[in-house]
Amino acid sequence: MNPYDEAAQIVRERDRDRFISALFAREPARRNLFALYAFNTEISRVRFIVTEPGLGEIRLQWWRDAIVGGKGGGNPLAEALLKTIAENRLPIEAFDAMLTARIFDLYNDPMPTLEDLEGYAGETESALFQLATMVLRSGVDVGSADASGHAGVAVAMRNALMQFGRDARRRQLFLPRDRLEAAGVDIDGVFSAAATPELERALTELRRVAEDHLAKAKRAIAKLPESIRTAFLPLSLVKADLARIDLRKPFDATKELPMWRRQLVVWWAARRRLT
Repeated sequence: MNPYDEAAQIVRERDRDRFISALFAREPARRNLFALYAFNTEISRVRFIVTEPGLGEIRLQWWRDAIVGGKGGGNPLAEALLKTIAENRLPIEAFDAMLTARIFDLYNDPMPTLEDLEGYAGETESALFQLATMVLRSGVDVGSADASGHAGVAVAMRNALMQFGRDARRRQLFLPRDRLEAAGVDIDGVFSAAATPELERALTELRRVAEDHLAKAKRAIAKLPESIRTAFLPLSLVKADLARIDLRKPFDATKELPMWRRQLVVWWAARRRLT
């Protein structure tokens, strides 16, 4: 199996939404998107596969050394990513910032403020959107920063809301502590899975914030060339995901749309060249 095929397999197994979306890109952009998305799955799952934060930091540092040094060390995914970076002249600084941001995942410090969450999203999800647009234009930046910024925050907040219960069981809090406390939420109660009217009110407001970023992203995407809109296809699922979250039972797992419906949503968005 060549490195790009392995990257595609990783994305297919761990991030079906982006796998389906990448299928609408033409080669060589498609295989480069798979390399980019596989790298994202690798660094975003570090917190789940290490037993202590220090080991996670070692894994993230390995990726930083590989990217900066330009040597994959025999790792197929790293080799595919390095080729993608070189072919598309992707900025190393973006990957460095992404890896630095992911250190937050390894510890149990709550996300302090909404501004901190937006900054975290900017260096992770937003950066991924922008890098994907560059891949679709062979390294050319067509001014997608505004669209990528809002899209990344919408996705990050969708993820934090959907994974709220799972994260709370790990004593992690990716939603902004200041907004929760302002609504009268007891943070210790969150970690003991206490569903309260105050928590429902706070989460409802944060869902509105996510929906606002989603609307702004769509308006910005509409102004971009159609040739790069494939990068934003994963965004087409955010509205439906947000609507399915039962904020009265925030600690219960959210039932995702069946995969056939997720595929249909992405297909329809691709057909319309819109998200």
